[in-house]
Amino acid sequence: MKELFDFFFKGDLFWKIVLLIWSLLSTLFVNAQVDRNSELFKTLKSKDSIIFERTFNKCELQKLDDIIDQDFEFYHDLGGIENREDFFKSVQKNICGNKNEKPIRKLVDNSIKVYPLTKNGKLYGAIQKGKHTFHIKKNNKLIPTGSALFTHVWILNNNIWKLKRVLSYNHLPVQN
Repeated sequence: MKELFDFFFKGDLFWKIVLLIWSLLSTLFVNAQVDRNSELFKTLKSKDSIIFERTFNKCELQKLDDIIDQDFEFYHDLGGIENREDFFKSVQKNICGNKNEKPIRKLVDNSIKVYPLTKNGKLYGAIQKGKHTFHIKKNNKLIPTGSALFTHVWILNNNIWKLKRVLSYNHLPVQN
């Protein structure tokens, strides 16, 4: 062990620099998020748009059916746990049930991050994280109500992306 210590800490400066550079570079490639211009990022951002812009904001509930996994679980820091069926009912009742005061979700610009999940070098899923704000649409005006963070676990099965798990947390009211 002493020889190893002497090699790294008493040896040539060149090897210390090589070791430092290697350490820094290797950490960049471990658990790195994908580039915003990558196919994976663009695909999952478009899925986010289907869930929230089309379903949450416009109440096109049929869009959820193809995107939500049969084994779906939703974990909400204020509302508890919901399975697929409960989630669909909740969206219909709580998000789309009152047309006079309609909840609207807005994605915070540049908040989405995507991390690929692989096994033996093959992509099988991804983690998508971001922040969004919520508003109530009343008399054609958007009134801010709060913000939250989200984490989605997407699974790629037969080249089809399905949302399997959702964490919705850190819900905060609007700060006045």
